[in-house]
Amino acid sequence: MKRSLSLALVIPLVALYGCAKNPAEDVAKADVSSATNAPTTPTAAGKTFAFSPGSSSIAFVGSKVTGRHNGGFRKFAGELRVENGKIADTGNKVIIDTTSLFADNDRLTGHLKSKDFFDVAQYPTATFQTTSIVPNATNSTIAGDLTLHGITKHISFPATIKVTDSSVDVAAQFFLNRFDFEMKYPGKADDLIRKEVVLKLDVKASPGKADFQSLGQPQTASIR
Repeated sequence: MKRSLSLALVIPLVALYGCAKNPAEDVAKADVSSATNAPTTPTAAGKTFAFSPGSSSIAFVGSKVTGRHNGGFRKFAGELRVENGKIADTGNKVIIDTTSLFADNDRLTGHLKSKDFFDVAQYPTATFQTTSIVPNATNSTIAGDLTLHGITKHISFPATIKVTDSSVDVAAQFFLNRFDFEMKYPGKADDLIRKEVVLKLDVKASPGKADFQSLGQPQTASIR
């Protein structure tokens, strides 16, 4: 009788405390809307800064009911354009080789590359191009068009930006809803995968041009 009573008390506690916290609760939510189709062609003015995995990182955190997983991309190239001591609204671009995706265990890495998630065989690159960068009191709001999983959406998110003559640093943490990009694999019935995915950007750019050619051309996306 005592054993049955103990189990009756323990099981609800396991259910309560076994549910892992959602990492998205600690970061800002990116605003997501239909793509703008706004022109992103830069003027000839300004100075170009480039970044790559050697100095920068693009990471993500996904979670489910019972835990979380960290991952990122090992191959990407980006370019920033500076005019009058600040990053210009347009002319800033990053291309990510989605086949370089990695996670904190090999089995998960393979699953994320499959059709359930990124489907890297069909969509080997993801791209982001800015349409505006607006300074705020304590940070800046970066807005632009993100093409991921064959879909282009307009997103905006907060970031800290530091510009000097020799470098441009950009740091941001925010979350996206993967359902907006048609990644809707639910997970197991008793261990559902959350739709919120945290992105962590740590960019350290130096004067130069990005090597986009080494990554190939971005896929043509459907705009929704």
